[in-house]
Amino acid sequence: MTSSPPTAEEEFRLEEPRPDEFAEAAKAGALRAGELMSSPAVTVHPDATLAEAARIMATRKVKRLPVVNGIGMLEGVVSRSDLLKVFLRTDGEIEEEIRRSILGESAAPAGLDVSVREGVATLHGALLERSLVPLLARAVRAVEGVVDVRMDLGAHEDAV
Repeated sequence: MTSSPPTAEEEFRLEEPRPDEFAEAAKAGALRAGELMSSPAVTVHPDATLAEAARIMATRKVKRLPVVNGIGMLEGVVSRSDLLKVFLRTDGEIEEEIRRSILGESAAPAGLDVSVREGVATLHGALLERSLVPLLARAVRAVEGVVDVRMDLGAHEDAV
């Protein structure tokens, strides 16, 4: 019969923790969430790029990153697996979704196309209404797998 490896709590009962293990040792005896949580909380704003979120998670060694708005209200949580899913989609799949779901809509501006390379989506073509640029950028950025959006837009010949 094989025994399972000791839990952190059991491990620290058997021997004194080293100085670099004190924080983990203290958490091993936690009974309430407040004793276990990291403080201050490591968070990210909704407009942060995926690269920024990934960098924060890596440097702060967290597996999940709460997404909070400007007043600190929780809007969601980004996990490592969420970030990995982004890199599992091909550029062609991302490009097709942008064409279908954003550029293919009846309200989408005519004369625009998209290319995607390494997750960076570039919209190119002529745009009649410049006021649509932020809306298009936000819609494209929301497509799973897009890591950045670039605009290569000229003035539409019908623009005034």
